[in-house]
Amino acid sequence: MEIPVVRNILEANDRIAEQLKALFTQHKILVLNLISSPGAGKTSLLERTLTDLKDEFTMAVIEGDCMTDNDARRVAATGAQAVQINTEGGCHLDSSMVLSALSSITLDGLDILFVENVGNLVCPVEFDVGEDAKIALLSVTEGDDKPEKYPLLFAESQVMLLNKVDLLPYVDFDVDVALRHAGRINKDIEMFQVSCRSGEGLDIWYDWLRKERSAKAQA
Repeated sequence: MEIPVVRNILEANDRIAEQLKALFTQHKILVLNLISSPGAGKTSLLERTLTDLKDEFTMAVIEGDCMTDNDARRVAATGAQAVQINTEGGCHLDSSMVLSALSSITLDGLDILFVENVGNLVCPVEFDVGEDAKIALLSVTEGDDKPEKYPLLFAESQVMLLNKVDLLPYVDFDVDVALRHAGRINKDIEMFQVSCRSGEGLDIWYDWLRKERSAKAQA
């Protein structure tokens, strides 16, 4: 009896997601859904990206957390538009939440919208929020078998960012194992090794953003 209920929830979400996709396409906005475990560095990545590219792009962030507006405050300090969604215990953002948050964002002239999802490697993957791509963020302070243990995220993501590589000398993490697992799950996934603290590898991430933003603008 539960299967139809789950299907109806996802179908309702997908209907709104299609409306969002049409809206984002109309405004030529690149939309990226960032998904990771708590503490992997999503907000740090956004702070660095928003700061380094603020002269190139107009950007905004929808922040998803169970409670507090801590991350939205950090993002807003870069000068980007920021909207906080508190799920009050919910484990993911859905398309209706994102649609509601858009009332607080100026879409005209916006180049890139980041959706920082609730820290979770499972539920957020199931819910389309109108994004052009999912971005999986994995840190070296986690297990190198995360792609193997949570395959759907890596199967659905266009990019995997391996963050905190500046800590590799101090942690037991095998980069080759993590990359091999992710590549076996998704042969097309692009994998970038980065450090938001040192700046290592971020130029490659920024080049990817430039390429995807250009493609969306010309679509």
